Formats: sequence, C-alpha cells, structure tokens
Amino acid sequence: MDSWLNEVQKHPALYVLCCSVTFRILHRFLQTVPSPGTVDTDPWRTWKWRNLSVSLVHSLLTGIWALLNVHEHLETGKTCYFIQDAGDIIFSGYAKASWEFLLHHVMVIWCFVYAVFTHQYVAGAVVALFVEVNSVFLHTRLLLKLAKVAHNSFIYTVNKLFNVVTYVTFRLGAQFYLTWYLIHHYSSLDHALYFLITMMLMNIMILIYFYRLLRTDFFSKGRPHNSGRKFAED
Repeated sequence: MDSWLNEVQKHPALYVLCCSVTFRILHRFLQTVPSPGTVDTDPWRTWKWRNLSVSLVHSLLTGIWALLNVHEHLETGKTCYFIQDAGDIIFSGYAKASWEFLLHHVMVIWCFVYAVFTHQYVAGAVVALFVEVNSVFLHTRLLLKLAKVAHNSFIYTVNKLFNVVTYVTFRLGAQFYLTWYLIHHYSSLDHALYFLITMMLMNIMILIYFYRLLRTDFFSKGRPHNSGRKFAED
C-alpha cells in the first residue's frame, strides 16, 4: 500500500484523471442497469437515479475504507469522484436545478486538490472522509424518494433512522471538528482563512439541509410526497 501511495503522490494529476474516467465509466455502466418504472417516465428522474447510483457506490467504497483504514490517504479518490459528478451535473444540463450540490462540489474539489498537490491538510482530508459513512444512507434515502417508496415503509423507516444518526455523528461531527481545528490552529496554518470560510459555508449548507431533512422525514405531518428536485426538498 505504501508503494502505491508513493506512486500516487509522484503523479497526482494522472491519477486524478484516470480515477475520474473510472467513475465516468461506472456511470455509463449503470445506464444499462434497469431502474424502477417510476423513474423511467421522467428524464430528470432517470438522470438523478443514475447520478445517485454512482454517488452511492462511491460512498460505500470510501465510507467502508475510511472506517477500516483511517490511516490511509484517500483524498485523491474523493477528488476524482467529485470532479466526475460535477461534470455530470454540468454536461447533463441540470446545473441550475442542482446548483447547491455543484457549489458544494466546487468547494470540496478545491480543498482536496490542495491536499493532493501540496501534501498539506492531509489529516483534515482523512477526517472529512468520514462523512461518506452518512452519505451511504443519504443517497439511499434520495433513491427511495425517486422510486416513490412510501415514507412509512419498513425500508424507508430503517434508513431514515440510520441516516439521522450518522448525519449527526459522522457528517456534523467531522465538519465541526475540522472547523474547531482551523480556528484553534489558525495562526499556524497556511491559507487558513480560505479553508475556514469554506468550512463555514459548508457548515451553513449542511445545517440547513439537516433541518429540512428532519422536517421532511420526522415532522412532515402528512405532507404529500413530491419529486424533490430542489435541494430544499431533498
């Protein structure tokens, strides 16, 4: 593993390119996999289903690896995924409808690219990988919504419970720890202001999303199920 990491560090740009192409190939492959009938009737739902399927595969791989091999550096692979996903959003013509996700991806890409090419903030990048544990349940939730699975079904209920628990522990926990670290060590870190601003923006986004997540899944009071195209409705 150490020799592999050394090679990645010697040629980070080539590795990012190859890895991004790999995720793109995965996206194309998933187009051949049958999707629910409720998804096939709408172009946006069809694209979103495939996009989320790639995201789910990425989260499963990265989340499990982060738990089992926290000492290994996976920030390059994460960068590859976000580059592919941002490109998919843009070139599929859904950038306007998914601008919140695109903004999030741009901020993440910049932070991880900085870590990959400068070998700084690598420990922070490793901590950030833990959010992918929650992403497994977050993406599954959106796939269930696209498939119009009932909110009171067993699978949706179990997933929403795991989703909210991992959101607090892995996503909010990782984000707030990194924010605290940047503030506490601000004077000794390079480009700390940029990273702190980025973290604060991301904190605002995930807190708003968490509020809407709780409102939809736990305090909906029988609100009708919708397509959830907007970030606010996911």
